[in-house]
Amino acid sequence: QVQLVESGGGLVQPGGSLRLSCAASGSIFSINGMGWYRQAPGKQRELVARMSSGGSTNYGDSVKGRFTLSRDNAKKTVYLQMNSLKPEDTAVYYCNFIGYFSSTGRSFNSWGQGTQVTVSS
Repeated sequence: QVQLVESGGGLVQPGGSLRLSCAASGSIFSINGMGWYRQAPGKQRELVARMSSGGSTNYGDSVKGRFTLSRDNAKKTVYLQMNSLKPEDTAVYYCNFIGYFSSTGRSFNSWGQGTQVTVSS
C-alpha cells in the first residue's frame, strides 16, 4: 500500500502563486514517475506536469512557463510551484506516483485524494 498526502491548495487571486506538495509513504522500492493532474468541473482529468525517475519533465501546454515541478527524493515528495495563476487553473489537483513495492516487486500506480485550487478575485 502506498499512501499519498497532498497539501497546499486553496483560494488565490489571479496572478498569485501557490505551492502544492505530495508526500508518498509505504513499502516503496522505487519510484519511476511522479506528477500532478487536474480536473475541472465538467472536464476530463488532464496532465499538469510529470517527471520521470531520470528527471525529465513534461508540462501541459496551458501551464508551460508558469508552473514548475520539482522533487525531493529523500522525502519521496513532489512539489508543484504555480505562478501567474489564472481563473482557468481552477480545478481539483491530484498527485500521482508510479513505481514498485519493496516486498513483492509488484508495481503500483497511486493517486492522492485531491486538493482544490480556486483562482478568483
